[in-house]
Amino acid sequence: MDKKKFYLTTPIYYPSDKLHIGHTYCTVATDALARYHRLKGEDVMFLTGTDEHGQKIEDKAKEAGVTPKEFVDRIVEGPAGVLDLWKLMNISNDRFIRTTDDYHVASVQKIFRKMYEKGDIYKGTYKGKYCKPCESFWTESQLVDGKCPDCGREVQDAEEEAYFFRLSKYADRIQDLLENTDFLQPRSRVNEMVNNFIKPGLEDLCVSRTSFTWGIPVDFDPGHVVYVWVDALFNYTTALGLFNDKYDDYDHYWPADVHIVGKEIVRFHSIIWPAMLMSMEMPLPKHVFGHGWLLLDGGKMSKSKGNVVDPYILAEKFGVDALRFFLMRTFPFGSDGNFSNELLIQTINTDLANDLGNLVSRTTAMAGKYFGGQLPAGCKTCAAPEPYDTELISLASSLREKYEEAMESFAPHKALDEVFKVIQRANKYIDECAPWVLAKDMEKNGARLAHVLYNLLETARICGVLLSPFMPGSCEKLFAQIGAGEDVRTWGSAAWGSLSETAAVTKGENLFPRIDVDKAIEELEAAATAAKKAALPDIELEPQLTEPVDFDTFCKSDFRVVKVKSCEAVKKSEKLLKFILDDGTGTDRQILSGIHKFYEPEDLIGKTLVAIVNLPPRKMMGQESQGMLISAVHTEKGEEKLHLLMVDDSIPAGAKLC
Repeated sequence: MDKKKFYLTTPIYYPSDKLHIGHTYCTVATDALARYHRLKGEDVMFLTGTDEHGQKIEDKAKEAGVTPKEFVDRIVEGPAGVLDLWKLMNISNDRFIRTTDDYHVASVQKIFRKMYEKGDIYKGTYKGKYCKPCESFWTESQLVDGKCPDCGREVQDAEEEAYFFRLSKYADRIQDLLENTDFLQPRSRVNEMVNNFIKPGLEDLCVSRTSFTWGIPVDFDPGHVVYVWVDALFNYTTALGLFNDKYDDYDHYWPADVHIVGKEIVRFHSIIWPAMLMSMEMPLPKHVFGHGWLLLDGGKMSKSKGNVVDPYILAEKFGVDALRFFLMRTFPFGSDGNFSNELLIQTINTDLANDLGNLVSRTTAMAGKYFGGQLPAGCKTCAAPEPYDTELISLASSLREKYEEAMESFAPHKALDEVFKVIQRANKYIDECAPWVLAKDMEKNGARLAHVLYNLLETARICGVLLSPFMPGSCEKLFAQIGAGEDVRTWGSAAWGSLSETAAVTKGENLFPRIDVDKAIEELEAAATAAKKAALPDIELEPQLTEPVDFDTFCKSDFRVVKVKSCEAVKKSEKLLKFILDDGTGTDRQILSGIHKFYEPEDLIGKTLVAIVNLPPRKMMGQESQGMLISAVHTEKGEEKLHLLMVDDSIPAGAKLC
């Protein structure tokens, strides 16, 4: 009998910088689902990877003085890169795709040409608003307060020759798909997609660019590169061998059972992706699931804001399995969740140390103390069971069904909740049965004591089987301690009574030692500070000048109005922002300014500022700064504030102020 097939994917992550805990959250969730389906004996294909083209990568590579391919190679394959992170987090993906892979490039060119020849891709001119961080085009009506509706950043005017995909052609079919099937989950996301994007009028989609070169060339029009969403979305099929000879299992695994994605890219996966598949006359994926964000201090974690959490530090401090468990246990998978180190430690102490760890530790210790590590034959049954025996056995026996229902509906947090209801009941059962009291008279109570301990060991085993997709390494240790062999670690054995009565029980080390909260927080803060410091280059601080500048020298300063064309954080600097400015000369001027504490770069694009433009160039963090922006520092309610000198936008760039 053929195994049931199950194909699931993460999004392919954008390697403009190292990945953070939000990316880890998505990948761990997908991994837990993949391990669950393998546990059930299914034929699983689990894909993840990286989306490596685009203007942002091209710009960042230029800043770093390397080619775009060298830039992404460092982040994907380099030390502490994407591949290292997934290895650390025990991610069991079957395939890893990079959109720079030759086979993917060739496939995308064939896909683009096929849609063009069908008439679903046509050439035109794009004119509108563009969000560089999201690499998304928007109409004026789609903006929110004049900013990108996805990320809230400033957008830029854009106009260039481009190819377009006839997305509008498929609007009715997409609306029907969303409203009348369970394609998009959770269901709460459907109204947002329909009301915000389809009903206002679904516009055709820009699918090529001519303003940069880092992308897959359109082979029949070399001035164009394939724009991000054709390139990125079709990875789910090219990684199976669509239009290439690298793999040969597209027919076997496609359509995907589920794409797990963050809510910020649900629009692309639930509207654009099915429309493109309809154009290609290919089967649609069965589900798209949009999970929520991990929030830090109430806001979304963002590389550009610098408010990200390093999974390496957390995994090193608390263990990989504890971190995996926390991510899946704490946050409802379809909703946003507020991350904090305190919550992480509390979850480990409460669920893993107090509940699961305590159950295994106490049970194995008593089995060793009272029976030398091996219970007697016949302990599985009891002639006169107590009501709490029946309650525990009933709860553990029904656990697999409840767990399966939650996992099949993409609710790993609910599955874990069901497991821990049983674990908590087992700990209460210990107190109810008081094995230490029974042990005082082994001749009278020995059989009863053995039955109690068997019930506890069997409960721990069933829970261990169902926890293994979340904490594979720790569950291996659990099985070893309770004497559960390979044959009773399976899905089929996750029913009552599979553990051998005479299994060899060993009291090992605590699976999850309790954590000192204050000490751990202090160490985490120190580790985070050290990591930031290590990422910064060694710099020599110049002493402040004590020599006064006379008034005549000051009057030689050339103050000019400048317009901010672009602004972004300087890599490996906590303070510096890099401005590209229009100073009226027709040549861009680059100035670096240490004001990141007070301003986010996206908030300054388009502003009109004042700069001294006749200062000699100087190097800052290895980059040239051609002048100085004028600002003022003052103290407000005991806190230091800084304000850039901003002037009326009507004043032209290059205007001389003094």
